Amino acid sequence: MPGPSMRGALNPGVRPREVFAWALYDFANSGYTTVVLTAVFNAYFVGVVAGNASWATLAWTAALSLSYLIVMLAMPGLGAWADARAAKKRLLAASTVGCVAATAALALAGPGGLWIAVPAIIVSNVCFSIGESVIAAFLPELARPQYLGRVSGWGWSFGYVGGMLTLGLSLALVIGAQAAGRPATEFVPWTMLVTAGVFAVAAMPVFLFLRERARPAALGGGAPDFGAVMRQLAASWRDSRAFPDFRLLLICGVFYQAGIAVVITLAAVYADQVMKFSQTQIMTLVFLVNIAAAAGAFTFGFVEDRIGHRRALAATLMGWIVMVLIAFFARSPAGFWVAAAIAGLCMGSSQSAGRAMTGALAPVSRLAEFFALWTFATRLASIIGPLTYGLVTWATAGNHRLGILSTGVFFVIGLAILRRVDMARGVARGQAAEALRPSGS
Repeated sequence: MPGPSMRGALNPGVRPREVFAWALYDFANSGYTTVVLTAVFNAYFVGVVAGNASWATLAWTAALSLSYLIVMLAMPGLGAWADARAAKKRLLAASTVGCVAATAALALAGPGGLWIAVPAIIVSNVCFSIGESVIAAFLPELARPQYLGRVSGWGWSFGYVGGMLTLGLSLALVIGAQAAGRPATEFVPWTMLVTAGVFAVAAMPVFLFLRERARPAALGGGAPDFGAVMRQLAASWRDSRAFPDFRLLLICGVFYQAGIAVVITLAAVYADQVMKFSQTQIMTLVFLVNIAAAAGAFTFGFVEDRIGHRRALAATLMGWIVMVLIAFFARSPAGFWVAAAIAGLCMGSSQSAGRAMTGALAPVSRLAEFFALWTFATRLASIIGPLTYGLVTWATAGNHRLGILSTGVFFVIGLAILRRVDMARGVARGQAAEALRPSGS
């Protein structure tokens, strides 16, 4: 990874090993989403922990929704606190420890173990989301403005490799246990420990090599109370009126990220219910999506820096629309495999582009706060998207094809809003805000 091309993309004083450590954090935390939220623990929760009760799926989605709501309300205030005290690494360390510990605690969840599974999934997902937001806030400190897309793409692509590694280790464990005739209660808990272990080990370099370059703007180190967090959330949203293009990006992100959230959380359900895929096919499908996403995030970052963030994101949103249409009309496994490959390519590139656009539009002195607002938008999307899909399938007596078609509406609306974003104007607003900032603050 280090080399002349990397050095040329970095800000003065940034070492390649810092960027490697930063990207390795994406590698570390991706196993959590891949194994816990997408491929293993979600089905285990419904089928074993909740015993396939009629309310099992609702309990799972409700726990996730509550975790996203907590992040939506808390992250802007935490981001502003981290900016004021130059404490991004401290917040990142706390969230990492919390996610690793709560993921390991999921290993204790057996049949009827809602008492541990629900709190652990809420805490782990809250901590994961905080860490994801904070690590993104380091991006503009590392990369030159014209190379944000490229460096962001390095992180996202590396992240998908980490997700595949953790999933691969977990699947090897599962396949071996199943061959020996062992029940899920004996091997799924071990996959949680594997996921927590990979996260903990791979996250270590970021705390050894990544520098905190922000300057404290206030004294004191205590975390804000709930009232302060709520006031900061309202103040951050009010302040964003001075940055209309960033605010448009937030609204755009709510819509297109809602569509992505459906794919992440319900693609396996669609493959099972509509395409009648076997468990092995579904696992292979997850690998395909991750491989395509890694390739898309890495290669598209270079394209993004060349053609511009907005055009790049627009291209991926059009790709998402094509994917939805293919999935809707697919009647054979081959058609759905094509849709999955397109989804993977678009997933990595669109998520990387959103992070890069946020970094380009955010004032340098308020990076954690603005990335926290971006996290607010994406977590709101994570509630809206899957909930809409569920309501559509419920209202249509289980018609998942209409559910996936309704998801396409999110991408269409996101694309329409994106057309109104003026990156040049938005970057100028951010730079002007920094120029007016009192020196030493």
